[in-house]
Amino acid sequence: MAYIYPAPGVSGVQATLALEILADGTNDSLNIPAMQDVTVNAANDVFTWTQLDATAKQQIATTSTNSIAMNIVLDGDSFFGDGVSAAGTASLAGIFGMSNNKNKVEFSLYLGDNDDGTNGKTISGQGYITGLAPTVSADAPVWVSPITITVDGEYTVA
Repeated sequence: MAYIYPAPGVSGVQATLALEILADGTNDSLNIPAMQDVTVNAANDVFTWTQLDATAKQQIATTSTNSIAMNIVLDGDSFFGDGVSAAGTASLAGIFGMSNNKNKVEFSLYLGDNDDGTNGKTISGQGYITGLAPTVSADAPVWVSPITITVDGEYTVA
């Protein structure tokens, strides 16, 4: 058995997330730095009904609501854009710009290498960036923000 091992602090084997604006026509990916945690949600909805001849409810799975949620420590270039990249790209817009402009994004979440040293899996798809809520406090003196990518469609696993 090979466990997924994101190896915090080890370059090249940890979990990574790349975002690209779907309609930009380039391969300009914005790599999201300083992720604190990541949650992949794949929640099937369930239709429930009762029947006169049954003592329990019946259920069947329907469509799924998918999303990726995380918390990151904010980096100026990745959050607000680098100000020098080509127009319409993820690097120029940054996370805030892609959310504010309601850009549909392509995402690629690498889960990290396996504990036996083999390459891990990547979850990818398309969606929208939501749920930004940057905050700072005396106890946490750097800006941090939750981020949610609400997935439009299904995940692809490779």
